[in-house]
Amino acid sequence: MTDTTIRPTNLWLKAAVVGGLWAALEIIVGSFLHNTRLPFAGSILAFSGTVLLIGFYRMWPERGLIIRAGLITAIMKSVSPSAVILGPMTGIMLEAMLIELVILLLGNNLFGLIIAGIFSVSSALLHKLISLLIVYGFDLITIYVNIVNFALKQFGLKEAEPMEILFALLCVYVLFGILAALLGFYIGKKAISMKQHNSSLTDENVKKQQKEFFEIREGQKTTPGWLVVHFLAIPAGLYLVNTSHAAYGFVFMGFYIGLIGFRYRYSLRRLRKPVFWTQLFIIVILSALFWDIGDQKQYWFSTEGVVVGLEMVVRALFVVVAFTAISVELHNEKVRNFLFRSGFGNFYQAVGMAFGALPVMISVLPKSREIMRHPVQSFLKPLAMADQWLEMFRNE
Repeated sequence: MTDTTIRPTNLWLKAAVVGGLWAALEIIVGSFLHNTRLPFAGSILAFSGTVLLIGFYRMWPERGLIIRAGLITAIMKSVSPSAVILGPMTGIMLEAMLIELVILLLGNNLFGLIIAGIFSVSSALLHKLISLLIVYGFDLITIYVNIVNFALKQFGLKEAEPMEILFALLCVYVLFGILAALLGFYIGKKAISMKQHNSSLTDENVKKQQKEFFEIREGQKTTPGWLVVHFLAIPAGLYLVNTSHAAYGFVFMGFYIGLIGFRYRYSLRRLRKPVFWTQLFIIVILSALFWDIGDQKQYWFSTEGVVVGLEMVVRALFVVVAFTAISVELHNEKVRNFLFRSGFGNFYQAVGMAFGALPVMISVLPKSREIMRHPVQSFLKPLAMADQWLEMFRNE
């Protein structure tokens, strides 16, 4: 039987506060970015997350806090209503690990926090690059480089090498990393010096909403065995398409997409959205137009580019279906109980508290327009409320 009487430690309680508020901010800002279709959404979320984490670490400078908060936020992200997948989870964890590691090595000082901010914000570029390579393969890099060089030609500029383009992007991310660190340092210091915010987080307006961790949609069966299958299928499929057995790899991916797509059809809501298919269509068109741009005998429309684009589409569908399946199987009760019995009671309870408080956290935090108009005050508000949330979690 699972021991539900385990009480989280003070560090885990603080991590629940940070993780819950971080997840709430991700939802608020993420929804705004999704609705406005702004580019670089992942980078903007990485910037805001970095500001928040550094600010919290100024308030609660405890070793292990950031990595625990990142784990909680990643789990909350993984079971959100969308067809979530592991991409956002790994991005969140990468940010948390880099900040924790840099502060551990360089110390909790302005220089260390600036370096941590640089690594954290820059991780969005690295994560995006790796994600695109996994989903679409190295062919997408060729298309991107050709698009950039095509734009440079229009302005009479010299073509750039791939490493030059990457270096220019890194310089931009470094600048924003420094800005995020300085902003986090400032609001953390401000939150320490100011009294508690006047928000009324009383028991009356904070009713505990009981949400079952790893909620499973009715009619969706899960088994630990399928979880193993998915973890093995992803590297196997990607390995085959990147070797001389590419034809077998695409056949394997096609069979997997059909079988697994049917099994998890309730959870693959992302595939029903026109925006998703529009993105894939754009990939094929860009591949057809820019694949042979360096060829002296180039045509405006490359047949080889169309084939490459279609191959990237199959890879994208394979990865989306596989990661969605993993997210569903993580909901399995046996997997959940195994984690609990293996000594993850503190983690489980902390996530449960963060989930229960998430709706109220979202309701009391600034809305997206307010964040855009008054970013400093908006980032300061969750830090000012942190002690109140911590006290509530202790009394739960």
